Amino acid sequence: MINNVRRRGALGLIAGALGVAAVTGVTIEANAAEPVTAANATAVAAQSNIVANPSLDIDAALRAAGATLDAAEKGSHHVTVVILDRSGNVQVQLKGDGAGPQSAESAKRKAFTAASFGQPTSALAGRVTGPGATLRDIPGTLFLAGGVPVTVDGQVVGAIGVGGAPSGELDERYANAGAATLR
Repeated sequence: MINNVRRRGALGLIAGALGVAAVTGVTIEANAAEPVTAANATAVAAQSNIVANPSLDIDAALRAAGATLDAAEKGSHHVTVVILDRSGNVQVQLKGDGAGPQSAESAKRKAFTAASFGQPTSALAGRVTGPGATLRDIPGTLFLAGGVPVTVDGQVVGAIGVGGAPSGELDERYANAGAATLR
């Protein structure tokens, strides 16, 4: 099933790129002799003033989401898991059986907060107190435990957010279980 999803997603991306190219008059060239790798992507980025933005690939995101949901189910909790890429875009969202309707938005906002600040949301919660404007005022954020960044060599490449367990501490435990599959 996952391979079919990946194949359909890839075909959709290709069709979308070709459609944009047709409308805008952009030429797309494919060179099978030079596959895109991390090494030559960095070289191309350096030559053309493009910033490389590494993120989790879909296989890693699916693996982490599955492990996170499995951990929650073993704890008898009904949660939603959201995996975001480095830019804050949803890569995977799994709503467990019985998870409440609020859990999806909560998980997404926790993951967004962890990706944005590069820290677990539980560590950030203490920064949102006091009079006047705080980090809490940034749209899309949620400073409850349950969001963890995914880092490689000290660089954030994504985040996992969990919502729906009886406490943020449990949400974060499950998110960490998913992140552990990526180390």
